[in-house]
Amino acid sequence: MVRIDPFLPRTHIAYFTMEIALRPEMHTYAGGLGVLAGDTARSCADLQLPIVFVTLASREGYMRQEIDEDGRQVDLPDPWDPSAWTHPLDAKVALSIAGRDVWVRPWLYLVRSPFGERDLPVLLLDTDLEDNSPEDRTITHKLYGGDEAYRLKQEIVLGIGGVRILQALGFNVTTFHLNEGHAALLTLELLQRFRRAARKSVLGDTASSYAHVRERSVFTTHTPVGAGHDKFNYDLVRDLLDDFPDIGELGRLAGDDVLNMTQLALNLSGYVNGVARRHAETTRQAFPGYEVHAITNGVHAATWTHPSFSRLYHASFPHWGYEPEALAQADQLSDDAVWQAHTESKFDLIARVRNACGVDLDPELPIIGFARRMTGYKRPELLFSDVDRLVALAQDQPFQVVLAGKAHPSDHDGKLLIEQVNRHIRNLANQIRMAFVPNYDLAIAASFVAGADIWLNTPLPPLEASGTSGMKAALNGVLNLSVLDGWWAEGCIEGVTGWAIGNGNAKDAAADPQALYSKLSEQVLPLYYHKRHQWIWMMKQAISKIGSHFNTQRMVRRYATDAYFR
Repeated sequence: MVRIDPFLPRTHIAYFTMEIALRPEMHTYAGGLGVLAGDTARSCADLQLPIVFVTLASREGYMRQEIDEDGRQVDLPDPWDPSAWTHPLDAKVALSIAGRDVWVRPWLYLVRSPFGERDLPVLLLDTDLEDNSPEDRTITHKLYGGDEAYRLKQEIVLGIGGVRILQALGFNVTTFHLNEGHAALLTLELLQRFRRAARKSVLGDTASSYAHVRERSVFTTHTPVGAGHDKFNYDLVRDLLDDFPDIGELGRLAGDDVLNMTQLALNLSGYVNGVARRHAETTRQAFPGYEVHAITNGVHAATWTHPSFSRLYHASFPHWGYEPEALAQADQLSDDAVWQAHTESKFDLIARVRNACGVDLDPELPIIGFARRMTGYKRPELLFSDVDRLVALAQDQPFQVVLAGKAHPSDHDGKLLIEQVNRHIRNLANQIRMAFVPNYDLAIAASFVAGADIWLNTPLPPLEASGTSGMKAALNGVLNLSVLDGWWAEGCIEGVTGWAIGNGNAKDAAADPQALYSKLSEQVLPLYYHKRHQWIWMMKQAISKIGSHFNTQRMVRRYATDAYFR
């Protein structure tokens, strides 16, 4: 049996996340939040940070997506077997939920870095134990599944159960990092622990307990969308949350009307940050009175760079994987080498689309890629706002489009968007070659961000917290064409690293479709067809200016200096 003991002496930071993308076979992630957590873990392993990650086992996964003949999303189970990829640990803890003892056991996954000497531990919490009732055994089964009560039970297990598991295993954690508000209940567990200890000392049980928790808690909020902040009715909280009976105090910390997990995390965290400069500003406006810092997200460069570009970088900058800042010199690479690497990655995408959809793309035509969670504010339909103009543009300067993305099973509007996009694909099949690749996952994402020529992102500003897919694309020389929101407001140098759609102001968002068509017809496509040397120059600028900075190596170092060791 794999033991946890080697990690105990040096580990004093714990990173709590509801989802994490560790590998495609482990269905413990749903989208960008989990992908970011996985990239963060990989960089923490590279940099040998003294950190342990805590998440849920999510045995049934999130959802496997199929597209039916009418272009509609079909939600299917997506189970995985923890015993195939993780190791059971010999520890269990109990927590009281709805008057019953619920037992939690961790599985251990080890993140291995080619640069470091030590693995990084990830604990996946599981309630599927014989000790539990049939109902409680399923708490950690379905990622983001079930009703409000199911979701609150999961967050009790993650936050409160996670802290107890760490103690039971022998970790001495002094800093707790909450990746979004799902784990905010850990702050209540820390409060209770401090107060129990204080009663045995001369400190007494005072407001110093709040200061104690804040000194140890770091909170990263990821969404400016109101629906993205988990909220629970206090009647439900009374029924389920047995370990923190003072609802009056909880109301003062988390909101009078409902338990707002973001509000709770804000009030009991000593360091709070948004995931882009603009997102931090938006969060400060939504929650006035709180100090919200900005640490812009990144991506794990070695993970998201296509093998063709990895070989090219390694030949010129051998340490680029560990130190992506070395990519600042990528503007010195030869045009032929960059274009050859891109051609290889483009053919890989073409093969994937052919195998998944039966659509043959033309390697000579530019490919526009769009892949992300399918929901209203992402505006996947923006490209099709004026079909007549889109068709006329394609006839004059042909292009191809590949799309992918899942809608949450309960997001009916998101599912309708998928159906509408697929209807456009069918209706325009004779004018524009397009494909929607089902069941978007890590492997599909890697082929998309490496093989496209143009990376399209069309969120409704200012609702994009950060976004990271465009960072991955830039590592592969793919040029971004995006609304000025999230990270792109920092990364866009017009005509150098890519192009902006509109001005990024919410009041002017109605003009974004025409801005998109104009930018495509007047700048992007003419450059691809008639100024290939200039296009490749921009590819190299994107790699050198975006890849060297928007990576999780830089991001993790910021967390270490600004949040963990402050």
